[in-house]
Amino acid sequence: MGNTKHSNKIKKGPDVIWLNIISYGFCGLVALFCLIPFIMIISGSFSSEDAIIKNGFNLLPQKFSLAAYKTVFREPLVVLTAYATTIGLTLAGTVIGLLLQTMTAYVLSRKDFEWRNKFSFFFYFTTLFSGGLVPYYILITQTLNLRDNYLALLLPMIFSVYNLLIMKSYIMGIPDSLIDAAKMDGCGEFRTLFKVVIPLIKPALATVGLFIALAYWNDWYNAMLYIKSPSKYPLQYFLYQQVNNIEAYKKLIANNAASSAVASAMSLPTQTLKMALTIVVTGPIVLAYPLVQKYFVQGITIGAVKG
Repeated sequence: MGNTKHSNKIKKGPDVIWLNIISYGFCGLVALFCLIPFIMIISGSFSSEDAIIKNGFNLLPQKFSLAAYKTVFREPLVVLTAYATTIGLTLAGTVIGLLLQTMTAYVLSRKDFEWRNKFSFFFYFTTLFSGGLVPYYILITQTLNLRDNYLALLLPMIFSVYNLLIMKSYIMGIPDSLIDAAKMDGCGEFRTLFKVVIPLIKPALATVGLFIALAYWNDWYNAMLYIKSPSKYPLQYFLYQQVNNIEAYKKLIANNAASSAVASAMSLPTQTLKMALTIVVTGPIVLAYPLVQKYFVQGITIGAVKG
């Protein structure tokens, strides 16, 4: 009892120290290689167009310029409208999609549902064969009459069989005794789902929710097919149109003889505009990722315990 202030730390041998140095060094290099392209995108977005054309991209801005961001936000109200459209579609699609896929996965995971294998096969069959673009386009534009409608952007991606399989595998890992106990206490199917099952599958909800949100946030193809009004363009398609318009203008001017017009067209940002658009588009998603990161860690831990 004399030496009560002895350190409880265990001294690390040289082999452990070198292993830590090598491990942390390797992880640091991998993180650096992943971070460098993003730094170059930020640097390129603040560089002038002529400097990018002459010297290429660099880690530091060359001839600092805000021309690319001025081009993106030359009509701020239009950009904010596109942002509002994308945010609204992402939130609505994520919430509704999670609700539909969770309820479907819960039904298909119940062993007392007689037709669960048959329905599971029908869902899985759609991942192997597709009707193609033409029947799908006719369904949206003529059968459902959703041309130039926000529902044409919301409905096509609201349900994913891949996400359904992820959700189903998580729910099947919940012990049947918990669900049976809830029913013995008088809970119906909906109350069992929302009070017992959903609190236990937060990692799956976060994972699938992020997948759905990314799909809606990055979608531009459905807008190209079904949306005609510029006021209804989502952010991705609006910015895609901006790049195409500038490149088309440059080609049009280059085919004409006016040298001054050619010089002014060549000064328009194209490469730097792409970099600025990348920052504008990916910024909110990058900021939202840390909110769900802890649930990914929980999901990995749960999977390791089950394994």
